[in-house]
Amino acid sequence: MQTISENKCFGGIQGVYSHASEACGCDMTFGLFLPEEAADQPVPVLWYLSGLTCTHENAMVKAGAQGWAAEAGIALVFPDTSPRGEAVANDEAYDLGQGAGFYVNATQDPWALNYQMWDYVTEELPAIVTANFAVDEERQAISGHSMGGHGALTMAMRLPGRFRSVSAFAPIAHPAQSDWGRKQFAAYLGSDETQWAAHDATLLMRRLGFDGPVLVDQGSKDQFIDLLKPEALAQAMMERRQNGQVRMQPGYDHSYFFVSTFMPDHIGFHAAALFA
Repeated sequence: MQTISENKCFGGIQGVYSHASEACGCDMTFGLFLPEEAADQPVPVLWYLSGLTCTHENAMVKAGAQGWAAEAGIALVFPDTSPRGEAVANDEAYDLGQGAGFYVNATQDPWALNYQMWDYVTEELPAIVTANFAVDEERQAISGHSMGGHGALTMAMRLPGRFRSVSAFAPIAHPAQSDWGRKQFAAYLGSDETQWAAHDATLLMRRLGFDGPVLVDQGSKDQFIDLLKPEALAQAMMERRQNGQVRMQPGYDHSYFFVSTFMPDHIGFHAAALFA
């Protein structure tokens, strides 16, 4: 692992690190915020998964999360959204290829060689973080925005016991029935739609649910709301009587202005679960 930068931030340290990834077959970069409590003992950790076109840097710089995490005494991990490099398969479209890994393990060429983002985020990167930094692997939570909200919800439901809470900002909630999902799943996973269900938050909510609290915020003026399909997830949560909320926030769009506005709510939500 190589240190790219470390900066004092709200009494803690905001670092950026890179490493050779076995899962993705290339160098990967991630951000990690450690509150000052980490100097003395392991601290709970909140994973934040970013959306289409993003890198580890977007939420790290724009979400305003570090101040609230420092107040709560929580670490933040900001993974990248896809493998990267000249030898890594890509596409001219912004919603496929580099920057658009969709947090799945690709099975189709040319993507399968590098696009193993599920294994990277759920196995490889957690092992690296817990081995090298003072984070408590028993107290974890997960969140994300858009494509990252999709990833956070699916990981929380498919890995019971791993995360104490899950939240999402404008998640891609029903990708198997959306152009933000069908295109990518067909490319990465193939045409057999039964293989897509494991990566659809609405379908997973109907089948599995989550063994903790859920918080979802959606802006009413989100320019992509028809692609996100929050109503499908809300209905699935109601049918399952899932412990959680889906909140429609009047006037907000899909931007990080929206995310940063409600970040204090989400950090507080996760802190309540992590310190329970």
